[in-house]
Amino acid sequence: MTLSTVRQLREQRGAVVRRAQLLIPADGKAMSAEDRRRFDSMMAEADALKNQIDAAERQAEVDSLDTRRTHRPPEAQIGSGFDGANAEREQRHARAFTSYLRRGLDRVSEEDRAVLSQPQYRDMGVGAGDLGGYFVPQGFVYEIEQAMKFYGQMLQTSRILDTATGNPLPYPTVDDVSVSGEIVGEGSPVTTADVSVGHIIFGAYKFSTKMVKVSLELLQDSAFDVENFLSEQFGLRLGRIINSKTTSGAGTTEPLGIITAVVAANGTPQAASAGVVVGTPLVAAGSAGNTGGSETGATTIGTSDIINLEHTVDPLYRRGAKYMCHDQTVRQIKTLLDKYGRPLWQPGIAASEPDRINGYEYAVNNDMDTVATGKVTMVFGALDRYLIRRVRALAVLRLVERFADYGQVAFLGFARYDGNLLDAGTHPVNYLKQA
Repeated sequence: MTLSTVRQLREQRGAVVRRAQLLIPADGKAMSAEDRRRFDSMMAEADALKNQIDAAERQAEVDSLDTRRTHRPPEAQIGSGFDGANAEREQRHARAFTSYLRRGLDRVSEEDRAVLSQPQYRDMGVGAGDLGGYFVPQGFVYEIEQAMKFYGQMLQTSRILDTATGNPLPYPTVDDVSVSGEIVGEGSPVTTADVSVGHIIFGAYKFSTKMVKVSLELLQDSAFDVENFLSEQFGLRLGRIINSKTTSGAGTTEPLGIITAVVAANGTPQAASAGVVVGTPLVAAGSAGNTGGSETGATTIGTSDIINLEHTVDPLYRRGAKYMCHDQTVRQIKTLLDKYGRPLWQPGIAASEPDRINGYEYAVNNDMDTVATGKVTMVFGALDRYLIRRVRALAVLRLVERFADYGQVAFLGFARYDGNLLDAGTHPVNYLKQA
């Protein structure tokens, strides 16, 4: 699909959304049943077009990556690390790994076994052959990471810190927002103000893909792409658990999720009647209507709730800030207008332009709660202040004997991750809790 076709799809989607938004009542009243049906139908059409656009843009990214992989740059750059021998070793290693997946270590050639057992330090990962896992090719790890990102957006909105090992890692934090400079008179001494430095310890919790069983017949069939199959399954399974734990993990025997961290850092929200104070968590007033009209309870989100949440975050952290919420919460927001009658949700029309809420990008995270009484339904702020520590070693095990009587071979993958919010007391992210 060409870029011009993608642009046409984006323009078509924008036109559909504009027609749908004309059905939103400007007086704050609820839509009629017929208008609601038409609105939902048009938004479903817009969502289908968005899926086509996303798929086309992802394919263009993959094609670009493949081109970079298979073609040498016109001129080798100093320090670029391009080496034909390295590329040949990568290809040989990938062939050895495929042979290991299909036949097992006992039946691969001596040459392939030597390739699998030799330490290979590369950007995409190292393995541990002495533990039963073998060095995983760069392309295999890349495919797993892409599948994980496709499942959940925590890996897209967060900052990723790659480490070669899983040793406890102290990460420094600084809270100096209350300290400013000073004016000093001639011959007068300066005052002292130490910087408040803390740290967060990142561990490396071990995540498993669970076992994936494959029949011997499929493994023996040369038409069956075992690497593609495993990378997709491993990626989706790891994506589900990592997105869930980095969203709401408790932080004791698992990563501290962003929701858990934000609630713990910002404290208990005020009651809705107490008003909103900058820097404190926000309780949704449940304001219905598109202009922050009458309150109807704790099962709705109004324009004023979103605007107030935005202003509980310091302006310093609102540069490049994003919203994050469940897809059904986005569905409610699509019906909201600001006080000037403009839709709060706007689709991206230009190439690669994201959709926005009140001018800010947003991420859909279906591991967050939907709108319901007492639930945390939205977060807003510098989402990249949430740090995911990723250990690059990925182990893949091949279990032969366990299911031999079924004529099956099981595969199992292990990866290590941790996550925490880098908040030294400045609250870069805040949350919206339903009343």
